[in-house]
Amino acid sequence: MEISEKYRQPLECSACADSVGLDFDFTMAFQPIVNTKNQEIFAYEALVRGINNEPAGVVFEQVNGDNLYRFDQCCRTKAIKLAADLSMPTLLSINFMPNAVYQPELCIRTTLNAAETYGFPIENIIFEITESEKVEDLEHLKKIVAYYRDRGFKTAIDDFGAGYAGLNLLSEIRTDIVKLDMALIRNINEDLVRQVIIKGVLQVCQDLQTTVIAEGVETKEELVTLQSFGIDLFQGYLFAKPLFQRLTAVDKIDFD
Repeated sequence: MEISEKYRQPLECSACADSVGLDFDFTMAFQPIVNTKNQEIFAYEALVRGINNEPAGVVFEQVNGDNLYRFDQCCRTKAIKLAADLSMPTLLSINFMPNAVYQPELCIRTTLNAAETYGFPIENIIFEITESEKVEDLEHLKKIVAYYRDRGFKTAIDDFGAGYAGLNLLSEIRTDIVKLDMALIRNINEDLVRQVIIKGVLQVCQDLQTTVIAEGVETKEELVTLQSFGIDLFQGYLFAKPLFQRLTAVDKIDFD
């Protein structure tokens, strides 16, 4: 993807936080990822929202090939600033689109500057690889992930089992975390085929020492089935919906 030169220029953290360089503004909601074994919040995922809590789709309609890189910069800065403002005590998970990162060292600089400016520890940041389209350059993505991990960030494959985020990607990209897509999770208690598939993925991840998170959990039956497979980390409406510019308190979550 050819990125317009005006969007390649780095911005100060305050400019990214204010969406300078974009023709639209946006903010974040946060959804917890919970550990049901320890009954703790493991992380919060930052999810894009409009400034009046419009859904992510409304924001993404305004993202294009020209402003994708600037949007990615602003996303990570806004997420880090809000997490710091809210005194987030856990890991912070930020999505990134591989095709938006043209030079990982510059994107890392944006993140490091934001973490330093707003006082958020870099070791508490997870970068989730989000694939809405096929990665244009797999070697480039491998370089990005390696660069992030070498500098202390955690990495994750999001929506594993959907679209392009499958075993082929896992075989090429070594991340700390794999997030099972909600399409695999939905009604898992009634689907023997998907139960076998998830058990197989869990064995692969265990051998690779990769942490597994089940996302999109909505029912107790799904939860119990997944727990029986040995999964401890979950995300979904069963526990909490995303809160607009706020964090769900741990005492508001039913872990049982």
